[in-house]
Amino acid sequence: MVQAILGRYEHYIGDITVIPSSGGVFEVVVGDDLIFSKKELGRHASIEEVMESLEQIIGPIPDQEN
Repeated sequence: MVQAILGRYEHYIGDITVIPSSGGVFEVVVGDDLIFSKKELGRHASIEEVMESLEQIIGPIPDQEN
């Protein structure tokens, strides 16, 4: 998932931090905003779901196909 995010947004984001955890927790946070929580929803995120959420925050990237 990190590769997909970097592939699309590498020139638009400052950094990505991946923090290993236990107990099946998987969360995606942008700034202070939680955009996905496996713990809350009880399922894993799809890449498309995370990318759509990022696009809503960052905005569409010029000259990129969706």
